[in-house]
Amino acid sequence: MSSTYEGFTAEERAAMKDHAQEMKKASRRGSRADKAAEAERDVLAKIAEMGDSDRIMAERVHTVITAGAPALAPKLWYGMPAYALNGKVVCFFKPAEKFKARYATLGFSDQAKLDDGPMWAAEFALTEVTPEVEERIGALVKQALS
Repeated sequence: MSSTYEGFTAEERAAMKDHAQEMKKASRRGSRADKAAEAERDVLAKIAEMGDSDRIMAERVHTVITAGAPALAPKLWYGMPAYALNGKVVCFFKPAEKFKARYATLGFSDQAKLDDGPMWAAEFALTEVTPEVEERIGALVKQALS
């Protein structure tokens, strides 16, 4: 059994380039309020670029998170919409199209307080954002911040 390292995929390399650009752009921004407003504009612009299915879900996820958790600041993270507390990403929306995946996901970093015993989910598959899914997202984000 032989396995050879093939390196990063084109999608992974693109995400790393996105992250480098995000870091550069953030370092050049002015006041804290300017940074927050520009970061949210960047997130909304990235969402607007998405294909229909991802865009519709990302818009709804963005609305649920920003309305239900105003302490979280929208920002781009590896080219994906993310939501941070004190500069550290708590959750993010990973579009299916970006990584040629079967479904989009809502992911949570280790900053999220979703701990539930010795094992818990840190990413959730999304194929549609229904009112029930919005409710679940809201509850997960509140728990993540608790």
